[in-house]
Amino acid sequence: MTEPTMDPELANWLAATPVEADDEASIEETRAVAGRAHTLAQQHLNPALIPASETDQVIDSPHGPLPIRVLRPAGTEAKPTVVYFHGGGWITGSIDTHLGHARRICTQADMVVVSVGYRLAPENPFPAAFDDAVLATEWAAQRTEQLGGEAGTLILAGDSAGAQLAASVAIARRDAGQPVSAQLLLYPVTDVAGRYTDPEVNAHYMSRRTTGSNFGLTLQGMVNFATKYVDEQSSTDWRVSPMRAPDLTGVAPAVIHTATLDVLRTEGNFYGDALRKAGVRVISREWPTLNHSYFGFGGVSAVADSAAAQAAEDLRQLLAGGSD
Repeated sequence: MTEPTMDPELANWLAATPVEADDEASIEETRAVAGRAHTLAQQHLNPALIPASETDQVIDSPHGPLPIRVLRPAGTEAKPTVVYFHGGGWITGSIDTHLGHARRICTQADMVVVSVGYRLAPENPFPAAFDDAVLATEWAAQRTEQLGGEAGTLILAGDSAGAQLAASVAIARRDAGQPVSAQLLLYPVTDVAGRYTDPEVNAHYMSRRTTGSNFGLTLQGMVNFATKYVDEQSSTDWRVSPMRAPDLTGVAPAVIHTATLDVLRTEGNFYGDALRKAGVRVISREWPTLNHSYFGFGGVSAVADSAAAQAAEDLRQLLAGGSD
């Protein structure tokens, strides 16, 4: 069997720019490494992918101020509204580190984006991030027209752990009788049961067993993230493991993109299968030469750039009624 290879442009950039901290790194070191990598990647972003406006706001919550950033594309007509949750394993990331991600969605999908700075672990363990995500979604849902969005069109989006939040909030909105229009899940976390240490659970997901350490995120990295965010007992809760939801019927249609060189690939693909089985429309793609976090590296790799642009195209197709 041929060993998978990474896109050369991306591989060369990653060789010179570490994006994952050492598995033994402290929280502060992990956050610093991730922040530097995203800052450097944003410097390569196409200047055309800059929204017409970006406004920082604060949502009042029972747990203190919840920062958000509202990005608006050019034009005066109403656009769909996207609530976006950044990745970072629930312990790193912010509306600043993932600004490039939000800008891409805003400009390439031509949608208003509300980027959410939810609380991070270990200072704020599960379900803090989920609770903030639900609150921010409700806030945006009540203000779509005020934000410049279309009434009744609300989309949830995220990458990695942020995609888990989007998927879980989509389930919560379904349960509340307030389903959203669509969800965009980029290399999502979908099953945290066992916190990536349970051999039986890991054996179910091929990429956990076969993805080596040369592509960035590792299985041990996911152990470090998950154990800092959620306890063992809660790890099967659908609010952190959407794959474990008892029923996915009626959940919002989804675009799911995964990367072959990603330890999370299989659980993302399996979640798409589970949604289809429940009768949910899905558009899914797997990018064979890309790794975890590629959505933020479009400025350094033409392949990653094309993949990121395709996510916006697929989201528009999904909203128009399309599927695989």
